[in-house]
Amino acid sequence: MKKKLIPYVIYAVVLALVFYLLPFLIQDTGSGMFVLLLVVPALTFIASFIFGIRQGFAIILPLLVAILFTPTLFIFYNISAWVYIPAYAIITLIGNCIGRIFYKKG
Repeated sequence: MKKKLIPYVIYAVVLALVFYLLPFLIQDTGSGMFVLLLVVPALTFIASFIFGIRQGFAIILPLLVAILFTPTLFIFYNISAWVYIPAYAIITLIGNCIGRIFYKKG
């Protein structure tokens, strides 16, 4: 059972690093928009895509992203950034689905 959870833990750690370290790079509105609209979605997609290739489809990933990102609203941003929660969840779902296409159980 523990072995099956390891990919989820790695995925969660990678996204936690993305969600909680990248905001320190934000210096103004322009860099904030760059991080929130380009960098974080790209890294979220890539992580979900790789997860899909290695583990297949996991419907829980978008929920995991929502749970991990929600506290950042209160730590780094404000409540108006809530729209990123469903956006990142959808990006996660798409990345995982596309990665699943290349999944080979073996």
